[in-house]
Amino acid sequence: MKLKLDANGNVVVQDGKPVYVHDDGKEVPFDAAAAVQKIQGLNGEAKSHREAKETAEAKLQAFAGIDDPAAAVKAIELMKNVDEGKLLTAGKVEEIKVQAQKAAEGQVAAANKAHADELARTKTELEAITGSLYSEMIGGSFNRSKLITDKFAIPVDLVQARFGQAFKVEAGKIVAYDGAGNKIFSRTRPGDLADFDEALETLVDQYPYKDQILKGSGASGGGAQQLNGGGGSQKQTGNLGGTREERAAAFAAQYPELAKG
Repeated sequence: MKLKLDANGNVVVQDGKPVYVHDDGKEVPFDAAAAVQKIQGLNGEAKSHREAKETAEAKLQAFAGIDDPAAAVKAIELMKNVDEGKLLTAGKVEEIKVQAQKAAEGQVAAANKAHADELARTKTELEAITGSLYSEMIGGSFNRSKLITDKFAIPVDLVQARFGQAFKVEAGKIVAYDGAGNKIFSRTRPGDLADFDEALETLVDQYPYKDQILKGSGASGGGAQQLNGGGGSQKQTGNLGGTREERAAAFAAQYPELAKG
């Protein structure tokens, strides 16, 4: 990324912001003030999280070695209620203590097993619900995408089949990753992640067959002519008629390298 210069070697400014030219040739004004403000905000947030973690760890040190707080409280109450002064012998006192300890340990073990089983069931159910929710969030984004509606010449299910794996849901938000495994950030909002359509546009720009899946791309290949309706006969393009499933199956048969994702 480098600054854009005019014929006199001066920096080109747009809306009071210097214009940078990215490696792919796209020009984007850089909002330095917004970037600094974003960095300051992230630093403050990180400090707050660190201080909260340190405070919590300090408080937990007082309870080190106690795996089941409820069982510990019960054992303490039990020992308070033992009137050692009324017991016949010191040996009887020790016997009662041992029995109480064994009973408490048995209760703790049973409670821990029941808790672990319930936690495993809850985790399995939660993972299933979360998976369905994330699939709906990502699939819904493809179905609602204005970019796909306006720019793509193939059905939305084929677009999702090819690019869907690049999108994940993290902390309740959709996050996109490029081919190198890096998060895709917005070029117009420094420091923020790209929204769905901006991320998809970046992925398509990096796709070697993009001319064959976009409308009016001007590609010269046979696939592009059939998708765009240019230069192809009715016999060539007729397979794109019918239902959405039929069009998807026809396209997948003609271009398996695009449909297999």
